[in-house]
Amino acid sequence: MEAYRQRYEAWLASPAVDEASKAELRAIRDDEDELKMRFGSTMEFGTGGLRSKMGAGTNRMNFFTVAQATEGVARLIESFGEEAKARGVMLGCDSRNNSAAFDRRCAEVLTAHGIKCYLFDELRPTPMLSAGVRYFGCIAGINITASHNPSAYNGYKLYWEDGAQPTGDIATKVADFIASSDIFADVPGPEKVNEDLIVSVGADFDEIFMNLCMAEQVYPDAVRRDADELRVVYTPLCGAGYRIVPEVLRRIGVKNLYTVPSQIVPNGDFPGLDKPNPEYPAAFSEGIQIAEEVDSDLIIANDPDCDRVGVMARDAEGKFRCITGNQMGSLLLDYIFSALEEQNKMPADPYAVKTIVTSEMATAICKAHGVELYNVLTGFKFIAEVIAKHEAEGVGTFLLGYEESYGYMKGPYARDKDGVVASMLITEMAAWYELKGMTLIDAIESLYKKYGCYTENAAEIYMEGLDGKEKISGLMEKLRADEPETIAGSRVVNIRDYLAETSKNTLTGEVSGTGLPKSNVLYWATENGNVVVARPSGTEPKIKFYILANGADEESAAANAKACTHSLEDMLGMPHDSLKK
Repeated sequence: MEAYRQRYEAWLASPAVDEASKAELRAIRDDEDELKMRFGSTMEFGTGGLRSKMGAGTNRMNFFTVAQATEGVARLIESFGEEAKARGVMLGCDSRNNSAAFDRRCAEVLTAHGIKCYLFDELRPTPMLSAGVRYFGCIAGINITASHNPSAYNGYKLYWEDGAQPTGDIATKVADFIASSDIFADVPGPEKVNEDLIVSVGADFDEIFMNLCMAEQVYPDAVRRDADELRVVYTPLCGAGYRIVPEVLRRIGVKNLYTVPSQIVPNGDFPGLDKPNPEYPAAFSEGIQIAEEVDSDLIIANDPDCDRVGVMARDAEGKFRCITGNQMGSLLLDYIFSALEEQNKMPADPYAVKTIVTSEMATAICKAHGVELYNVLTGFKFIAEVIAKHEAEGVGTFLLGYEESYGYMKGPYARDKDGVVASMLITEMAAWYELKGMTLIDAIESLYKKYGCYTENAAEIYMEGLDGKEKISGLMEKLRADEPETIAGSRVVNIRDYLAETSKNTLTGEVSGTGLPKSNVLYWATENGNVVVARPSGTEPKIKFYILANGADEESAAANAKACTHSLEDMLGMPHDSLKK
């Protein structure tokens, strides 16, 4: 009998598996592909944790896989001794179906091992979990969320004692402990819970967190000075930001705040949203209707776990336009620097951090304001490492960290992207510009005139199914083997293979290190300053492509981005205009 079929039969035979799960499994008995998908492998525990569709099986998110992952975390904490157990684990979740129940299951497993748990009394934004780990001095944190994925998914994010997701050998050790445990025999059942070790976290910490956020205001008077004119439409996309974000906005002075009725209530089915993702214009359709009714120039949307934020603003013709993650990062950088300078509050040793797939406009902005900029691999855990290093050395003043995928972080209280503080800063920035007679779209165009025009194109290829991993690996190897000489007619002058940890200057032939950790990423830079990056997703079965282009004006930058995309399609053997997000 095949191994996947043996695992399937073991689940059906186990007295630990509930009858509903068994009925679900019996229904797929004759579907070999589905059996292989569910039992042919286990979810891989990466540095960010786990993510998959919900359902019965070793490769799905369910009570058993969540409990086994938590068993791995518990065994690692036990290995550090009683002090680590007493420090405890912060537990949180988003609005997804089963999230609260999975969260509770984590508490049951941890307390059965004698590990203290800080458990939120209801769903909270992901950055509150990170902040809670730091505030309560926890050894770790676990957040049940699948971020912006469709409703069929759920996930498990691990945080460590600094409030960041682990980058070193912590995740490897957890994965080893998980692999060494039997999913049924070695995991404590719900009856083993120790209620005395569960500390409920509620409104008191809400106040602490909101005050920490509001302490990060850059120009506190802006919103109050513009309060009569400023109108903000907000949607949490049926997620965890539904309560905290509106309260923060009201506390900084927003008088005219309008929410989207169908999306302000948490709902794991995300009705009307194919993808509850603020990167996609479709997520704003109901918000636009509200904005038109109330004559608002600004719509803010968080993803379901409230660590990302997307924005739409009116252009000169009165139409709503999406502001991309790259554009918003550039806007926030320039705003923070300019507003601090305007108030004579710019620190003597400022620095910012972005990822390698984020627009190079940040480089131009930081250079103009005398701010040191660091580039890191994708993921806020790497941004957090830069901050931790500066804190350990007692140097530098951190002003902003961000990545192109709509995540922003400011302040020392958390070590992950924060949709709460970002929503606050964006609102403050919109008021600051409105006092100058400008919308955020006007502000973007002003940046283009000042720093040059930068644009981007993002694309992805999904490779689902049993052989998805092999296809992704094969395509990346093909790209490594067939190094491009030109992209969009411009010579490729730098090729970086972060997996091989090499950076090659094609003009001189010189090869050096990348200076960053090993990662399955390919990076090509051209003579005219365009960049193309290929990176398999860490959470979904796809390869993501980033095209970062520039030009003298928006038209030429857009033409460069399109030409780079066509070159990439040629490299992949695809027809032009077929590679889309």
